[in-house]
Amino acid sequence: MANAGKAKSFFAVYERKPELQHQTHYCPGCGHGIIHKMVAKAIDKLGIQDRTILISPVGCSVFAYYYFDVGNIQAAHGRAPAVAAAVKRSRPGSTVISYQGDGDLAAIGTAEIVHAANRGENISVIFVNNAIYGMTGGQMAPTTLLGQRSTTSPSGRDALHDGYPLHMSEMLACLEAPVYIERVALGDNKLIAQADKAIQRAIENQVKGLGFSLVEVLSPCPTSWKMEPVEAQRWVRDVMARVFPVQVFRDRTNQVMPRTAAIGVPVVENSAAASQLGRAQAMMVRPTWEDLRIRVAGFGGQGVLLLGEVLAEAGLDAGFEVSWLPSYGPEMRSGTSNCHVRVSCKPIDSPLVTRPNILLAMNEPSLRKFLTSVEPGGWVLFNGDAVPEGCQRPDVHMLSRNFTAEADVIGGASVGNVVMLGALIEAAHVLPLESVIAGLKRLVKNPHLFAIDRRALERGAELVEEGVNHESGTGSEDHCVLQ
Repeated sequence: MANAGKAKSFFAVYERKPELQHQTHYCPGCGHGIIHKMVAKAIDKLGIQDRTILISPVGCSVFAYYYFDVGNIQAAHGRAPAVAAAVKRSRPGSTVISYQGDGDLAAIGTAEIVHAANRGENISVIFVNNAIYGMTGGQMAPTTLLGQRSTTSPSGRDALHDGYPLHMSEMLACLEAPVYIERVALGDNKLIAQADKAIQRAIENQVKGLGFSLVEVLSPCPTSWKMEPVEAQRWVRDVMARVFPVQVFRDRTNQVMPRTAAIGVPVVENSAAASQLGRAQAMMVRPTWEDLRIRVAGFGGQGVLLLGEVLAEAGLDAGFEVSWLPSYGPEMRSGTSNCHVRVSCKPIDSPLVTRPNILLAMNEPSLRKFLTSVEPGGWVLFNGDAVPEGCQRPDVHMLSRNFTAEADVIGGASVGNVVMLGALIEAAHVLPLESVIAGLKRLVKNPHLFAIDRRALERGAELVEEGVNHESGTGSEDHCVLQ
């Protein structure tokens, strides 16, 4: 390569091992070192070091974060495209590079790369194909050539027994969304120069906001191939490149328009989302909570998951960030069931609710299981005549009532969950009633059932006004907005 100096995007010293701070861990003749320099050189040339995030995988390049002086995230095996997509969507102004080997991208990560490419995620993927599992001892990989020997194909890969090598670039080029896909090789100086240009172009495409780009690099692995470095380089050029042709498979860089998401947050003017955001901004003056963390639990068939969905839909209608994550046993009906719901004024980092500030327990086992996890000052609503012995907590608001029985009176025990919801909204004022009604309407299409749900909401509010069983050590009844 023309520039023999060390790229600024590398750390000055590599601190993986105290005695080897001047060199990487790669074997002599390995292609990763060359590809690393190409990536770092492109980052320097484009001036994006301060906003680059490298997603490194499980594989020989697992220690990339010791070398690149950029943002680094270590992804689980095969999951780099999914992580890269999440990072890019949450930080659209960043430049996100997914760096993967063939065992990572073409084996366990096949689904992730296919769907990221199909969505046209505005990320840059560097796919290092050395046709073998190099890190774990030289097993056959999805890209191992027919007849090529490995520790798991000692007689050579056989098509009838092992299938054919996967041609990932060709596969991804069949999709509509990708903008740029090219296969290059580290077979000689001319091919290396071509690879350098391709990697820079893939990263530059993302900076311009053009969409999904992937460069597949045919790379030598002398150690696992049992070859000398020079012989391995020739094998890339003379053998691998015949099976995996070096060429451009997709190039629409001159046909697509830059994505607005590449330079800022999504534009929502003239859409329903704009009105929702307006409502949320108007509400920001009123709520004193920033993050509702709700756990809904009970038996299957009690409407646990629907109750969570209604809360999430109500949050959406009010213009907040929301997440809903169900969890239930394999037997479903009559088995245990619970869900996690978050409604927040800020972006949500995880859908899991391990420390709820609201617990809606539809049965006693759920109350006993989750009560201790409720944050002090939070709310606990229990579907029972009274709080069971041993379940009192003086540092939270606790409301108990047989909501199922109340629902039976108004037309159906199955809407006990909605009666409980009505009580929560009246007691804690966590969401606007009109948003809850709008959420219910989107989920309950049958007009007759929706009418019963409306009455159930009203009955829940009436129970609070009448005075349901209330036990609290946190202060007066008007302490009803979560902190």
